Amino acid sequence: MDNNHLRLEKDSLGSRLVPVDVYWGAQTSRAIENFPISSNNISSMCSLVKGLAYVKKAAAVANLELGILSHHKASAILKACDDILAGELQNQFVVDVFQGGAGTSTNMNVNEVIANRALEHMGLEFGDYSKLHPNDDVNASQSTNDVYPTALRLAIWSEIGGFLESLEVLRTTFESKAVEFDAILKIGRTQLQDAVPMTLGQEFRAFAVLLEDDKLLLQSVREMLTHVNLGGTAIGTGVNAPAKFKDLVIPILAQLSGVPVVSASNLIAATQDTGVFVLLSGVLKRVASKLSKFSNDLRLLSSGPQAGMGDIFLPARQAGSSIMPGKVNPVIPEAVNQVAFEVIGNDVTITMAAEAGQLQLNAFEPIIGWSLFKSIEHLSNACKILAINCVQDIRPNNSVLSSRVENSVTVVTALNPIIGYDKACAIAKAALESGDNIADTAERLGIMGAEEVMALLVPENLTQAPKIPAGN
Repeated sequence: MDNNHLRLEKDSLGSRLVPVDVYWGAQTSRAIENFPISSNNISSMCSLVKGLAYVKKAAAVANLELGILSHHKASAILKACDDILAGELQNQFVVDVFQGGAGTSTNMNVNEVIANRALEHMGLEFGDYSKLHPNDDVNASQSTNDVYPTALRLAIWSEIGGFLESLEVLRTTFESKAVEFDAILKIGRTQLQDAVPMTLGQEFRAFAVLLEDDKLLLQSVREMLTHVNLGGTAIGTGVNAPAKFKDLVIPILAQLSGVPVVSASNLIAATQDTGVFVLLSGVLKRVASKLSKFSNDLRLLSSGPQAGMGDIFLPARQAGSSIMPGKVNPVIPEAVNQVAFEVIGNDVTITMAAEAGQLQLNAFEPIIGWSLFKSIEHLSNACKILAINCVQDIRPNNSVLSSRVENSVTVVTALNPIIGYDKACAIAKAALESGDNIADTAERLGIMGAEEVMALLVPENLTQAPKIPAGN
């Protein structure tokens, strides 16, 4: 690129040539050079970019009211922030998500883009920082150390909202199938061995209930994300910010962003603490482990079609083999399993990054943020594909299920309260040896009449706690 397409910018380390038509400047240019790591830049985290724009906009409003910014500068900064919030400058956020400096490169990328866009609104040239400066004006009363964590909390709060919607899609899909399958009897299993009967509806309803528990946990952690350290500046003491800035900027940020943020009770503690991210990651890991378990169950229950469990049929989504004609694999649950493995790995990354913080700051919030974004996005998508591409079209294998219930010796468990464990065990063993059903075996052993046994083995007794008269 020749010099006609470059402009000269300066920062504290010297001069840099940057493309003439970009909104970022010298410090962003250095970050691009320093961190060519992942090919994923912060523009891929749209909600983080919006969170940063909201913080800068709220700060500009507060600084205007406190007399730190002139109306002319504040107005231009606010217009630039609105442009970012409208998505007009998304491709200007070019710093890699992997970066040293606790997010300073991200903050300066935003400061420079806002400064140059504001200069453009003022009719001035890019880089004319004597008129409006990325640090002195856009970053006034702020530090990366309160801007970045606050914006990250705004972004993750928003992302959790979308994830909760996806969880609800999956939960309601499982609940819908539970209602559909409520009257279908089947044999339950523990340790992959036959257990007592249940309904297919009960099996699917358990999935829905477990997801509801996780929704409540996520909502609780989401509320904790609203406690921010904005106004604490470098280490939480509020140095270089006016005394009234913190109390003024937080309500403005809440109003602008729609996130009910409040000031953390102790800004020094809040500036160094990443505990809420560890807690959130733990909940995400909990969700992931459940989704993986559900997927394992669906794969087991649909295994076959001739030599497996075959309780249910999953919808055929694609050919399952390049060599075996007619083979169909449970590809949707398998994909969900893989998302779960990733989330569990991300949890390890987040835990290590949180533990590695030192003294008044954690330098590793960029990798914490990136890992959380990936976990939330991928889990959200996994919930939707599991619901839409798999669960909603599951069909029961009615003939197999009914045959197994009719011929299973496990139904003898329902007789325990009537005849006792030892006699019920004798019936089960004899039935297995002879191949006869429970009713005929009980009558042959002289323990109970066949008709009496059959009267007891009704669905209500098989799938619920039996109603035993008091005193028995």
